[in-house]
Amino acid sequence: MNNSILNDLLKQYEQKRLNNIRDAENRKKELYLSNPKLQKIDDKLSNISINSAKEILKTNSEKTLENLKKEINNLKKEKENLLNSLNISKDYLSVKYDCNICNDTGYIFKNGISTMCNCLKQKIYNLEYNQKNINNIDNQTFDNFNVNLFSDKSDEKKYNSNLSPRENIIDIKKAAQDFITNFEKPETKNLIFTGGTGLGKTFLSNCIVNALLEKGKTVMYQTSPVMLDNLIADLFAKPENQTGISNNLLTVDLLVIDDLGTETMNSMKFTELYKIINTRLLNQNNKPLKTIISTNLDLKGLFNTYDERLVSRFIGYYDIYRFYGDDIRLKKQK
Repeated sequence: MNNSILNDLLKQYEQKRLNNIRDAENRKKELYLSNPKLQKIDDKLSNISINSAKEILKTNSEKTLENLKKEINNLKKEKENLLNSLNISKDYLSVKYDCNICNDTGYIFKNGISTMCNCLKQKIYNLEYNQKNINNIDNQTFDNFNVNLFSDKSDEKKYNSNLSPRENIIDIKKAAQDFITNFEKPETKNLIFTGGTGLGKTFLSNCIVNALLEKGKTVMYQTSPVMLDNLIADLFAKPENQTGISNNLLTVDLLVIDDLGTETMNSMKFTELYKIINTRLLNQNNKPLKTIISTNLDLKGLFNTYDERLVSRFIGYYDIYRFYGDDIRLKKQK
């Protein structure tokens, strides 16, 4: 990872945190001006908290402690009633952080150990790996996935299925939503989306990406040719120039590999591809890791293109969904 990217992001985090704290202070000041009684209650609470610590040190009396707790609870109840009468929620005066997990610091501190928060990891992934792949996907959600663009006419001879393209895509959409719901379950299989261009594979992948980002999961979205080229380049780069892409591909919560089968394959690239697929399945870090693969190749095409070891992983650990029908991009243009 480029240290300058991390430093720039941490500066942004610090500014964002300060802005959110300032906004909370401004809300408090405005509310105090219009409701002085509220400020008096908060001042009392603050004084009691300070004095209670002093009293406990002096007397070490359980009765004193109990009286202080009672007084604090009464003031909190009075404050709550006042806010309710003003139709203001209890958290109105609290700092509203963009990330409630790290409180906009980028790091989580637990038991004396600091770990990078997923929100910061995702920003790094977006800048270093995803920028060309998952920009401008905010509108690519399940709510905006229009199944009516798919034909409701079945044609078993044409599609090699007795389901119409619309019935088929409805089934796939439900499978994608189940994948999100059951993401953290070890038994939930990975996904392979196969079919021609313009049939919704990328859009549906992005629907999943959006939903999991909202859940705080980390996502890397890579086209197979670019991913493998970057992996090989990193292998031969000097240590100071390495990006750490291999480790990130092995540990990110969701890895989306698009356009599998369009890469120029050689033994070294196959080794790296197999390592990524297999190591994520082994899941040595024991955390939810899932992979989505999008390809124009059907199952026969996968067997003809890749080693049996890799295809056996696909068959055993992935649910394969075939997209078919007419190019929906042409329908959108009409």
